[in-house]
Amino acid sequence: MLRKLNDKARRRLHRKIHIRKSVYGTAERPRMTVTKSNKNLYVQVINDDEGKTLASISTMEKDFAALKPTTEGAAKLGEALGARLKDKNITSVVFDRNGYLYHGVVKALADGTRKAGIQF
Repeated sequence: MLRKLNDKARRRLHRKIHIRKSVYGTAERPRMTVTKSNKNLYVQVINDDEGKTLASISTMEKDFAALKPTTEGAAKLGEALGARLKDKNITSVVFDRNGYLYHGVVKALADGTRKAGIQF
C-alpha cells in the first residue's frame, strides 16, 4: 500500500502510525481525531476501550455547511464541538492530529475546542 502513495501522503501515514502508538482514548479522556480534505473537515471523539464514537462534527452537516476548511472555519467548528462535548459531560480529551502537522487548520480546530473549555 505504501508504494502507491505519493511522497506527501507516505510521510503523513508514517507520522500517523507513530502518533497512534502513544495516543489512546479512554472513557475518562477520549481521543479526538481530525480528518481533513480540500473541501471538508471531520472530527470524531472516540472511546478506544469500547470502540465507540462518542461525538462527531463535520462541515458536511447542514448547520456547518457554510464553513470552509480554513482556520476561521476550523475555529468555529472546534467551538461547536466543545459545546457538544460539554453537553455530554466530557471535559478533557487526547488530541490525535492524525498525522497532519500541528499548524493552520489543525491548530485552529484545537484552539477553538480549548476556547470552549475542553482540556487537552
